[in-house]
Amino acid sequence: MIDVNFKSTKLKSRLKKCAVLFAGVLAFVACAGVLFPEKLSVITGSDNVVSERVLIPGGQSVGIQMNVKGALIVGVENNSGPQVGDMIVAVNGEKVAGPDDVEKIVGDKGKTVEITVMRNKNPINYEITPYYDKPSKEYKLGFWIKEKIAGIGTLTFYDPKTNKFASLGHGIYEPETGTLLQTRNGSLLNTKVNQITAGSKGTPGEIGGIIYNFQKPLGSIQKNTEFGIYGKADDAQSFGTSEPMVMASKEEIEEGDAYILTTIDGTAVEKFKIEITKIHHQNSAESKGLEFQVTDKNLLASCGGIIQGMSGSPIIQNNRIIGAVTHVFVNNPQKGYGIFAEWMVEEIDKS
Repeated sequence: MIDVNFKSTKLKSRLKKCAVLFAGVLAFVACAGVLFPEKLSVITGSDNVVSERVLIPGGQSVGIQMNVKGALIVGVENNSGPQVGDMIVAVNGEKVAGPDDVEKIVGDKGKTVEITVMRNKNPINYEITPYYDKPSKEYKLGFWIKEKIAGIGTLTFYDPKTNKFASLGHGIYEPETGTLLQTRNGSLLNTKVNQITAGSKGTPGEIGGIIYNFQKPLGSIQKNTEFGIYGKADDAQSFGTSEPMVMASKEEIEEGDAYILTTIDGTAVEKFKIEITKIHHQNSAESKGLEFQVTDKNLLASCGGIIQGMSGSPIIQNNRIIGAVTHVFVNNPQKGYGIFAEWMVEEIDKS
């Protein structure tokens, strides 16, 4: 399987030199990682009664831009010091919020500095002496860093009760370490889909799009969790284009017909038929609560099934929001997994 997540865009991020960087480093963290089919354990137990919650279903492709906590190392010259995926949180004991802070503290004198990085939630200290690079006439530390990530996903729903939104249905992870990416804040942005690469057996497809209107974001991202991206709407009217729907509790979900809302051309949200084939009973949140198969001929013809960038697409059954698309089987893009909407609403209520 592969996370149908956050499709990385073709843009390039603003990488800071800070006597550290080289040009041409890719701008965005690619969050999709290939997974292999696995058996899911069925959790049994008493289920909680959930009161009705009215939500505005999404389906719009959205740009996701987030600032990481510290300075994320995305490339190294050797393996004797900090590693790809490490987060620089302090230099010489001074906390850093991004590459600018690193550059300011390191300066251009080539003095040995103490770098503190976080790796798997553990702090590690390194003493590093910058070297002088003649071609660039700069001192360098021997690794590349960045402060922002960006990509394309799908909006799941807007909650008018809290003025908050939910997207993706799973977290954004650092691909080298597999740890959840620690972020400070971010923006949810308008996106126009302009390219579709269809998926096939063994090769996941992807959505290509243009992120625009950076000056007027749809909302402010507040947290990156195992179960999606969550934040507060800046312009509630931008989320209110669909008819409100009640969220279904996990006990109300049935095997059989359903549909997803997603965008595969421009900004138009479309409805595509699926069949719920299996429901995994859970008493705690997981990102794989149900299995489904795409049955819609138009979606199969245009995309081959579920592709990267559709992560977060709301799943609707009996006129209720039941969940969101999270994963697709690499060996069969017609099949995928979804998270229960109930778990995503719980995440909204935590913040």
